[in-house]
Formats: sequence, C-alpha cells, structure tokens
Amino acid sequence: MQTERPFVMSIAGFDPSGGAGLLADIKTMEQLKVQGLGVCTAMTLQTESQCLSLNWQPLDEILKSIDVLMKKYSVQVVKIGVVKDAGFLSEIIKTIKSNNSEAKIVWDPVLKSTSEFSFFDLNTISELKNVLNQIDLITPNYNEYKVLQEAGLFKKSENSCSVLIKGGHREDKLGTDILIENGKEISIHPTDETSVYYPKHGSGCVLSSAIASHLALGKNVEEACRNGKLYIEKFLTSNPTLLGFHSN
Repeated sequence: MQTERPFVMSIAGFDPSGGAGLLADIKTMEQLKVQGLGVCTAMTLQTESQCLSLNWQPLDEILKSIDVLMKKYSVQVVKIGVVKDAGFLSEIIKTIKSNNSEAKIVWDPVLKSTSEFSFFDLNTISELKNVLNQIDLITPNYNEYKVLQEAGLFKKSENSCSVLIKGGHREDKLGTDILIENGKEISIHPTDETSVYYPKHGSGCVLSSAIASHLALGKNVEEACRNGKLYIEKFLTSNPTLLGFHSN
C-alpha cells in the first residue's frame, strides 16, 4: 500500500465530461501529490455546458463505501460535493466522524449548476444549522453564500465553521475571495490582475479539492485557501474552452 502521500477522499457526483465532480477532484489531487479516494453521490449525464439528468445513489451504499475506505486507509481530509439535502449530508458526516473524529471536512455547497440545474433541496436548508458545526470549511460562490446567508446560517454568534466566499460571480472586486475565519474577514486577491481568466466548468470542484489537498499536506485553512487559489488560477487560464487543463 502506498504510504508516501496523505489520503484525501472526495464524496461527490460523477460527471462524464470529467470537468467537475469526482473526476475533476481526483485529477486535482493527483497533481498536488495526495492520494485521492472517491465515493459517488450521484450519477449525472452532462457536458461542460449542459446538465441533462441526475440520479442519486442510495444513501446506504454511499455510507458503506465511506466506511470501507476509511477503515482501510488513513483519511485525514474529506471534500464533499453535491449532496441531495441536509439529511443526506448529515448522515455522510456522521459516518466520516465515526471512523475518524479528527478528519477535516471541506464542503462545496453546490446548490445549482451553472446551467441552472438544481442539485440541493433548498427546502432542507434550515436544517444545515445542525451540520455546519461539524464542517471545517465551506466554499460557496457569491450567489450560494447569499442564499445560505438569507436562510440565517451565518450569524456571527453561531458561525462555527470557516467560510470561503468565492469571488468569481461578484460584480465588484471580481475574483477576490473572502475567507471568514474566527470572525475575521481575510481578502484573497487574484495573483495577477492582468491575467485573462476563462470561465470553466467545475472550477468550484477543483478549488475545493485543491484546498482539501493542501490541508492534508499540513497547511492551515488560510494557507490552503491561498494555495488553492494559485491552483485554480492556472486552471482558469489554461485554455479558452469550458474544460480546463490541470497542471501544478
């Protein structure tokens, strides 16, 4: 068994285009020299520009897969992508913590695809209050953050997990991410303001799995977010199409 690299698990959807979800996560992890493991939450039919269908995997199969992998491998960090609803997410986290109570968890709260295909059941959003205190970092884009904020999830007195608000959808300060950690706001600016960043399918998946990888490599949350941003910038400038190239 390979032991030179830390193990990072992605619990996410399968995207046959390879641009997002499990395949994108594993590509990212491989480039960052961590050993990626994958558990599928949903089978999708999509291209880089259109999501046609989604079939959720049975929850008991997902939990069994997590259990088997975490009993075999020393998983220190878990990245979670698309999940059906708050209950679905809660059971996944419970299984992770029962295997390794110290495992760090990064959740990329994918509410909708860029093409407006809905993933997360927003009717359960208020239930997330009971889940966030078990998550180390969530990485919503600007629009997702506003939806979660309007649901009352980020009251300062209750904010127990760090939040990285991605700046790709902002009208002001485009590309500037905001990390909220321990009540403090830290701005993470683009490295090169003159670079041309092309929109990319799966960029949120890539960023969150890059951050998870850096956490597994021993970085703290701020360092992992800054290093993740360096990785995603290369991804966004790699070519003008919606499918990015991975390199480190």
